[in-house]
Amino acid sequence: MSAMVEKNKNYLHNIYSKGPYQGHAFCCSPKGVSVVDCPGGDFTISKAPVDHWVNWVVDHYKRMVKMVEAVGDDSVPYGRINTGTHIFAAAFGCPVKTIPDDAPFALPAVSNRAEAEALEEPDLWKSPTLYRIFELAEKITRELGPDVHITGPDMQSGFDIAAQIWNKEDLFCAMLTNPEAVENLTRKASALFKKFLTEYRREFPQACPCHCPEVWTPPEMGPWVSNDECGAFSTDNFERYCLPELIDLSESFGSLGMHCCADAEHQFDSFKKIPAFYGFNRVAARQGYQSLLEYFNNENSPVHVLAWIEEKDITSLIQQAVPGVRFVFNLIEDEVETAKSWYNRMRENNPRTD
Repeated sequence: MSAMVEKNKNYLHNIYSKGPYQGHAFCCSPKGVSVVDCPGGDFTISKAPVDHWVNWVVDHYKRMVKMVEAVGDDSVPYGRINTGTHIFAAAFGCPVKTIPDDAPFALPAVSNRAEAEALEEPDLWKSPTLYRIFELAEKITRELGPDVHITGPDMQSGFDIAAQIWNKEDLFCAMLTNPEAVENLTRKASALFKKFLTEYRREFPQACPCHCPEVWTPPEMGPWVSNDECGAFSTDNFERYCLPELIDLSESFGSLGMHCCADAEHQFDSFKKIPAFYGFNRVAARQGYQSLLEYFNNENSPVHVLAWIEEKDITSLIQQAVPGVRFVFNLIEDEVETAKSWYNRMRENNPRTD
């Protein structure tokens, strides 16, 4: 690993650990690691040996190395293991739908309380969509070496997994009419997810937790989960069905990061109840990005990790943030000169001080 990349690791680590202020981070990532781009489709649902996907990940890692060397941005290259959102739901028996030019997704396996109650927590090591992730991660680690970081797969929270398993219309009704059944299914999904996290972090201690967007996070930080269903229901329901798991994950692993692309500003105050909530990838919904600073604009706020964001919004957020608020911005771009120009513009008014 080059001296520049080691310096970037220290710089990003300081941001996430809330060390002395040294500036924000601007990270560039080449395209081509989406499951849509993957030759052969999502490896978790294929019958082919996982060896067929090793070069896909290794080649992308090499492109990341070349980009950071050419651009001089704040990135840390890693082997990115990308999947669809289906992996945990499929372990519970959900069929997986594949369509051209899009990621695979799970279809519901149950449509009522009785079917949900009958489901048992699956065996992690008998679930191909899960154990194949370990197989690929092991082969990539062997290929790149144990000192090279990798990522985990897509990480849906327990409730978001349950919302894939149980027909969503009936699930949302059951949240009001059969709450214990919803809680039971969520507990089963959460238990499988937590077991996966525990084993994956034990097996691959160099794995960085952020799965969305494409930026490096220190491996010792807690898991980074998708929390997307919460935009569809009330704060009371969020605190009953979702918040307990998020608190448990943070307390179990020491901290928690989150991705959310839902219209969920009404839940942001509840997000503050998650202990050691260290990183937040907000994908703009109806209210855009400005609402972030209405809720998370002090030195205790999670690091805002933002991608797919216009330069005017980057400038506005930085200007409005109070001292102590940290940002990591991610540009996904293949052209080195375009990425270098973006990075130089960002750094012109936002220098690093490390």
